[in-house]
Amino acid sequence: MVSTVEIRRGQKSDFDTLGEVMFDAIHNGPTQYTRDQSKAWAPAPRRGASWADRLSGKEIFLGTQDTEILGFMTIEPGGYIDFAYIRPQAQGSGLFRRLFEMIERYARDHGETELMTHASLMAQPAFAAMGFTLELRQEVHIGAEKLMRAQMTKQL
Repeated sequence: MVSTVEIRRGQKSDFDTLGEVMFDAIHNGPTQYTRDQSKAWAPAPRRGASWADRLSGKEIFLGTQDTEILGFMTIEPGGYIDFAYIRPQAQGSGLFRRLFEMIERYARDHGETELMTHASLMAQPAFAAMGFTLELRQEVHIGAEKLMRAQMTKQL
């Protein structure tokens, strides 16, 4: 499947669909979080002005097959990867790697010397496979829920 996926830059017209991709990955993909933790993390697909504000200022790379967005990854100035989500049907296809390769190339081209992310329990193995190392385990509180994540870095 991954060979038929096109990688392109994200644009404002993609924002609502990216919120749906995130929701789909969290609620319908493999998870180590409870249903309540997933609901706290993403109670509904993200849309609207506040979601657009979260995405603005980031470079977005996404993978599409036909007209469907299967996954996306973002990078901010300073080398921070904020979002990295793959729809369940595309997980394990190599799309994460292809998106990350675009992010890494973009970072190198823009003079970044380090990449950093806060990886969910599901994303940690994928980032580790890309050469990231664990810096710190963290517990994040969202309402009454506690979610574990890891701060990870990669030197370029």
